[in-house]
Amino acid sequence: MTAPLYNAEILRLTTAIPHDQRLTDPMASVEKRSPICGSRVTVDIDLDEDGRVSQVGMLVRACALGQASAALLSAHIVGRSVSELAEARDALTGWLEAEQGDAPDWPGLEVFSPALTYTARHPSIRLAFEAAAEAAEQASGAMVR
Repeated sequence: MTAPLYNAEILRLTTAIPHDQRLTDPMASVEKRSPICGSRVTVDIDLDEDGRVSQVGMLVRACALGQASAALLSAHIVGRSVSELAEARDALTGWLEAEQGDAPDWPGLEVFSPALTYTARHPSIRLAFEAAAEAAEQASGAMVR
């Protein structure tokens, strides 16, 4: 791969994270941290009566890759189901672990293709997706009670 790791699109995404304010009283909130670089992402989730994300809030204190991943997640999370978020998390993890192939079916993830061989950067890329999937699962569980 000859593309730069920190390309213009990744840097652009770091300045455009939608839903970058925490929710006041979320149904669930999860923080994930990368032990390698210290990046942290907190995701607050509210689900509607159909179990789809109705509101999301985020606090992102991460490297450029973590910020870009949070921006891509945040831009397309509203309306997604708990299972869709788990599938996106798992597909992203699988793609990064394989270090090859086509990007998962989530808008914009192909921007991370240059990072496939940088395994130390993978945890930062996964943070937002892991936190969102876990928060959605917790919120769903709270609805059932």
